[in-house]
Amino acid sequence: MANNDEPIDDGDPMRRVKQRFSDQSKKVAQTKEILSKQAVQTKEKIAKQAVKIAKQAEEHERFINKVTHLCGVLGFGALCFLLGSRPQDTPYVYCLFFFSFVPLRWIYYRFKKWHYYLLDFCYYANTIFLVNLLLYPKNEKLFMVCFSFAEGPLAWALIVWRCSLVFSSADKIVSVLIHLLPGIVFFTIRWWDPVTFEAMHPEGNARASWPYAENKSYLWTWLFVVPLVAYTLWQILYFLIVNVLRRQRLLRDPEVMTSYRELSKKAQKANNMWWRLSGLLGDQNRVFMYILFQAIFTVATMALTVPIFLSYELHVIFQILKVSASIWNGGSFLLEVMPRQVILKEKKRTETQPTIPTPSENTGSVKTATVTMEEIPIEPPITINK
Repeated sequence: MANNDEPIDDGDPMRRVKQRFSDQSKKVAQTKEILSKQAVQTKEKIAKQAVKIAKQAEEHERFINKVTHLCGVLGFGALCFLLGSRPQDTPYVYCLFFFSFVPLRWIYYRFKKWHYYLLDFCYYANTIFLVNLLLYPKNEKLFMVCFSFAEGPLAWALIVWRCSLVFSSADKIVSVLIHLLPGIVFFTIRWWDPVTFEAMHPEGNARASWPYAENKSYLWTWLFVVPLVAYTLWQILYFLIVNVLRRQRLLRDPEVMTSYRELSKKAQKANNMWWRLSGLLGDQNRVFMYILFQAIFTVATMALTVPIFLSYELHVIFQILKVSASIWNGGSFLLEVMPRQVILKEKKRTETQPTIPTPSENTGSVKTATVTMEEIPIEPPITINK
């Protein structure tokens, strides 16, 4: 009987296993393709919605500016009141601000093709601030790293890059608060928060400060060295994303703006010292020189956070300096820059406005009516401070 049986094919189970794996691989590939198409469709829908919202905002520009001015003044006054009455609640206000306004900024910047600005260091630092405040509020070392970011590069950017506090511009208010508010938050935690103030002076064994600094080398490690390493990590990631992964996209569309494109464009137009210095190694190395200048600025401003961290009086003076610089720049913008922008905008509008034929009173012939600049109601434009 056994000799009459058909031989068993040992290859059948292996073929079935291979076929099963092949079918699963096809299903995975199909699922990936479907998810990829859905992601593209979702991205297109979001982009179209962003364009639609931005266009509607430009159509109602004058009314939006008035509402923005009202809300900006009231909000700034409320923040000052909160600092005096309940400074311990300032971190919650900052988190609410960030989660409310940064997504709206992405929508507006996506329409303007400025969305690569959201990869700048200030947004990287603000993300770390949120992690510290919401997830690790009692981590003293992370607090010191955030303190160095907030009172170092972000704070000095208000002065160096001339951020302007203009209450009629939502974008300028957000730009100022992204750089100003973190420093105020960490100032209140460092000196005014009842919880940290109590930690400085526990019963029985007085503590020198919160965070507790063992010695000067400890301070320099967590206020300078570690933040500098975190900054270097951001710089590497930024270079890989903007100058490597998205290089072709940026070359195809010169209207897409990045920080380097904007700064180099302004420097070239002005032919100032920075443009000449960035060209010392040739035009092909201007990006490298830009990275070098930014690194020098970061190192210098982070080093200054050590004396600010140790002195309450110096920290108070620095807060006043930051707020004063933002208000001064805002006044300069309103009195010097905005009038020129309004005139230029209205000039372009009159150039594109069609002429209207009207009958002459005396001859009955037709003549062309022109509109002068004085007859056009001037509306302040929405201005951008990147």
